[in-house]
Amino acid sequence: MAGAGRTGQGARRLIVHLGVQKTGSTAIQRHLRRNADALADHLVIRTPEEGSPMRPLGRAAVAFSLDPSGDRAQALKLAFRAVLDTLPGNDVPVLVSHENLAGAMPGNGGEVRLYPALPQIAALLLAEARDFAVDFAIYTRQQKAWRPSVWAQAVRTDGYGRSLAEFETETAGLPGWGDLMRRLTAEVGGRVTRFKLEDEADPLRPGRQLLRHAGIGDDLIDALAPLDGPSNSRLNTGATEFLRRLNGLALNPHAHGRIVDLVARAEHLFAADVPQGTS
Repeated sequence: MAGAGRTGQGARRLIVHLGVQKTGSTAIQRHLRRNADALADHLVIRTPEEGSPMRPLGRAAVAFSLDPSGDRAQALKLAFRAVLDTLPGNDVPVLVSHENLAGAMPGNGGEVRLYPALPQIAALLLAEARDFAVDFAIYTRQQKAWRPSVWAQAVRTDGYGRSLAEFETETAGLPGWGDLMRRLTAEVGGRVTRFKLEDEADPLRPGRQLLRHAGIGDDLIDALAPLDGPSNSRLNTGATEFLRRLNGLALNPHAHGRIVDLVARAEHLFAADVPQGTS
């Protein structure tokens, strides 16, 4: 692994994209993967692909956020080390992107706060990557649009069973994003850069701000292959309501997951304007 044994100005750059959830992370990661070859000379990319160490890293971050014990802190550091150990032996800057590095979002595991463990998570990652020149990036989204999207995602993936109105009541005390940035800065110093999802000009080439931050020029960004369409879109109202009610049933977790997948693939059946069949 390149970077070991070097610190300070000459160390290999490592940008850690911390998410947060429902701020376009999935689209950014799809775009990065689609263009990994075109970016290879400029940026080593690690995203949560199936079977990669990035998946356990995301799970470890969420687990730590829900129970910030010493054992879970160690598990998070080991999971990050497993990712770092996959890096090629060169000095090309690295971009690690995983929305779950923020920890549990509101609605997951009873969490109703604004990423209380994220500063600690960042500090643990920073300590484990001490041989790199580390900086962190975070995307935010206007909370008026972000909260309903988080609620729908919590219903879909985290078994959340309350209504949007109840969720809004539970999270009414959430501070603004400035509070999270202040807490992050207090923990890791001026290593954190915030980007706003609303400032992403082209939804089919997401992550321009992040790529610029990583040192990629506009000419190369403009030449990257665009996405074919949106990523991880919110399910329609009927499908989300069906899953919310499903979450109240005592189902085997495997069966529950299969049903969620089926609903996601056939959400058009839950739209109010589905044409009726003939007998």
